[in-house]
Order: sequence, then C-alpha cells, then structure tokens
Amino acid sequence: MSGRSKYPEQFRRDAVELVNSSDRPLRQVARDLGVNHETLRSWVNTAKQASEAGPVEDSAVTDEVTRLRKQVAELEKEKEILRKAAAYFAREMDR
Repeated sequence: MSGRSKYPEQFRRDAVELVNSSDRPLRQVARDLGVNHETLRSWVNTAKQASEAGPVEDSAVTDEVTRLRKQVAELEKEKEILRKAAAYFAREMDR
C-alpha cells in the first residue's frame, strides 16, 4: 500500500478486512466507506499479494538473531568449561 495516500494505513487495513469478511460486494463496501471502488480493489489486491508472499525478513532482526545465536553458543561453551572445572575442584577437595 502506497506511502502517499490521503487515507491512513489503519483505515486501509480495516477496509480490506471489511471486504474480506463481508458478504457485500466490494463496490458497496467502497460506497459505504466513501472510497473509490478501484482504490479499494487495489488495496485488497495489494494485501492479498503481501499475504501470499509471506512475512518479510527484516535484515536488522536477522542480524540480531545471528548475533544472539553466536552469543548463546559461546555462553554454552563457557558453562561447560565451568562445569568441568567445578567437578575437578570438587574431586580435589575430597582428597
């Protein structure tokens, strides 16, 4: 959906949802909302294409997930080393 529109994004999403959930024809929904029927049809088609394409991966989110996975792997290695060291020193204290 275009960034330059006299209609707010939430209004467009709500209008598309109304078309998808209503029994009424698109033209009637458009008339009731005071929107040109071709404009509403465009919003519906754009939303349909976006839903078929699936979620868009944000590169910042992907980078953050990758960084956090590396950090988790490093912390797991450190934990394993500390666990082994604790077991070693526990045996030494028993002697």
